[in-house]
Amino acid sequence: MTDPAWQAFCKFRRKFRNLCEKTADEIPRLKNLQQRLAETRQGPAYTVDTPVVYNGTLDSITKTDEIKLILVADNPGIKEQALENRRYLVGPSGKLAEKFFRENPVLGIDFRKNVIILNKTPIHTPRTGELRELCRAGGPELQTLIETTQKKMADLLQECYYGLSKDLEKALPVWITGYSEMKKGGIFAVYTESLKTASPGLKESLYLYRHFSMNQFTIDLAQQRRKGESLQSCLDRIGLAYRLRIVGV
Repeated sequence: MTDPAWQAFCKFRRKFRNLCEKTADEIPRLKNLQQRLAETRQGPAYTVDTPVVYNGTLDSITKTDEIKLILVADNPGIKEQALENRRYLVGPSGKLAEKFFRENPVLGIDFRKNVIILNKTPIHTPRTGELRELCRAGGPELQTLIETTQKKMADLLQECYYGLSKDLEKALPVWITGYSEMKKGGIFAVYTESLKTASPGLKESLYLYRHFSMNQFTIDLAQQRRKGESLQSCLDRIGLAYRLRIVGV
């Protein structure tokens, strides 16, 4: 990175960490609410270590690293919030994402070296859909907090995008996975509305896809890929189609 791009990235990173710390402080009972959710849901029991998760992987990025992609997932799950991790996309979905890039070297992207991973909210739940249950337990205060984090994460995405684009010859692609809850009435509808007010440069670099979880991403890609079509062309085509459907640009 050039000096301006590196300084912009460091500024973005500080803001992201501060957002997570401030969000955790705003509702002290958040961890208890999440723990009750963890104990009453179907599935393996676990201990909530990190109610609001900052992606610690960002702290290992250096000025000499080459960033080729920004990827936005949903929210931190069980593995992501664990004390020994506190990083994004390290659970089953992350392993599938890593496998996809490893098996497609034509893209020239190392998932663990060339990708910045963000989320639509840093607030943890075991599964994305359980954000609704968390909101019911926490009431309007928590609902508002989750919506506020979505707006701020969209702002941080824009700041990160433009900061890293300072020294690039072409636009940095931004992949947003898990578009179903971005529709009107969905958990991440606020995030979508925030993207609609973003500057044209960012909006034109957005590509929307299905989740990596349960191989939804790769299955959808295989079903939609046309005979003789290159992988990159297929990714661009379906990513733009979903963007038009959800974001409207």
